[in-house]
Amino acid sequence: MERISRFNVVHHLRKRKLLIAVNCVAALSIFFFGYDQGMMAGVNNAVDYYTLIGFADQDPVTKNPIITKSILQGGIVAVYYLGTLIGALFGGWFGDKYGRIKSIALGAAWGVIGATLQCSSQNHDWMICARLINGFGTGILNAIVPVWATETAEHTSRGQFVAVEFTLNIFGVAVAYWIEYGCSFYNGGNSEFVWRFPIAFQILPLLFLFGVVWFFPESPRWLCKVGRENESRYVLERLREDSTESIGKAEAEFQDIRNNVELERKAASRTSYWSIFTGIGSGKLHIGRRVQLVIWLQIMQEWIGIAGVTIYSPTIFGIAGLDHNTVGWVAGLNQITYTLSTLVCVFTLDRIGRRWTLYWGSIVQSICLFLAGGLSRVSINAKDAHDASRATHFGGGAVAMVFLFTMTFGATWLTVPWLYPAEIFPLEVRARGNAWGVVGWSIGNGWLTLLCPVMFAALNEKTLYIFAACNVLTTPMVWALYPESNQRTLEEMNLLFAADSIWNWEAERNYKLLVEQNPELVQAAVRGRNMVNPEIGVEKPLDDINSDDGEVKNIPEEHEKVNLAAGN
Repeated sequence: MERISRFNVVHHLRKRKLLIAVNCVAALSIFFFGYDQGMMAGVNNAVDYYTLIGFADQDPVTKNPIITKSILQGGIVAVYYLGTLIGALFGGWFGDKYGRIKSIALGAAWGVIGATLQCSSQNHDWMICARLINGFGTGILNAIVPVWATETAEHTSRGQFVAVEFTLNIFGVAVAYWIEYGCSFYNGGNSEFVWRFPIAFQILPLLFLFGVVWFFPESPRWLCKVGRENESRYVLERLREDSTESIGKAEAEFQDIRNNVELERKAASRTSYWSIFTGIGSGKLHIGRRVQLVIWLQIMQEWIGIAGVTIYSPTIFGIAGLDHNTVGWVAGLNQITYTLSTLVCVFTLDRIGRRWTLYWGSIVQSICLFLAGGLSRVSINAKDAHDASRATHFGGGAVAMVFLFTMTFGATWLTVPWLYPAEIFPLEVRARGNAWGVVGWSIGNGWLTLLCPVMFAALNEKTLYIFAACNVLTTPMVWALYPESNQRTLEEMNLLFAADSIWNWEAERNYKLLVEQNPELVQAAVRGRNMVNPEIGVEKPLDDINSDDGEVKNIPEEHEKVNLAAGN
């Protein structure tokens, strides 16, 4: 392969070892994402930081920050999500045009610049600009890394690989917390080292990511899309084949991807972000519908309460009667159990599917939030009545609900909203489609970051009821609108979204009827071939499958056209 460096790991690893190597690099990027998210919670409580930036003063008695400029405090955090929004849109375009590897390297470089500027900040203007730049780099990585991971993994284990990556995401959050917890004891917590070192620490994984990603293979689907077919075929062979029995597996998948590329090029003039968002010109591909699904799935991921519980948990721990130091390590223990809970998704996501993972997550999370709010109120009332024993007991119950909520979220809703957008879009616009998911995440996070302090100040523990209600709402939303992507190839998603109706049961009914009426059509789709023409609907190959032994034959230039409307 003349364009693949001889130092590339694709020449030295194959099959599962190569997939694991790719997954490790993707996980490193996701680790940075988690670390960067978790970092600001501790930074905002560092006395040198909030007095330098100017949004708080220190209480001389309790030593806690007294917020004097809440808009400035929230704005510094929220501007990061503006950066991720812009970075995701840029990263999606860049990734589709120049490839996944170059995009990851670019995102890492931007992240290094942003982190360097943050840890050297001297005032709030400096910090705001640094956060914006840092968010831009994170947005690029978030738009591309899940796509790269899903395009290299097999469809039977795609969820498992992405779930492993998001275990590293929460591990990053936990690492950030414990580093800041340890730094808080340095010089009584009054040194600038307390907040500058945790910010600077993220530069190390970013530099490593920037250096190592160049030695990893490009997505075979992107290579095929840009005409580098020999490289695409070679990478697929290394990813899929490990014995003589699987010699034809990679070749069959490559032929399917190439046919998919040829069909999607008919829609090449309709790949702008506006066209993708509105669905104009996408015809039977229904890309606009898919964009709305991923945006709202990411927004709801934030509004089901993880950010709010993270903010309010120290208060709940305090209600339970824990002193300041105990609250610190209990919150850290919560982060550890949160990290371990993500391993549940690794083993269940590809077995029970995306929809059932979200179902059980929403049900358990809603129960936990209703109970956490109620137990907190009983504990507060008992404390006001000077009944310390009752306050401690009910407060302890609220703490247990916080632990159970975060563990459930880690096992369910953490991963699926990031995996689903990387799965359901056509190859021609996959990076840009996934970028819309990051836009939804940025909107949800930015919106919630600004509103949470106001909501908790006005409603106190009753804010948890709002998040619980959002969990209840997500169950019918997922049931009605989100088709199952589990155990279906990336190319098969076009067939899944071929129905004109927005309702999931119509999409599945249309799919099942196509199975019954044209079994060879679905066999081709399951094997990985895109069968949806954006202009006329489904294309059915006449001689693609040998009816005797299932052997793949050459695909003829002329195809019989099958109407997408089931039953026609």
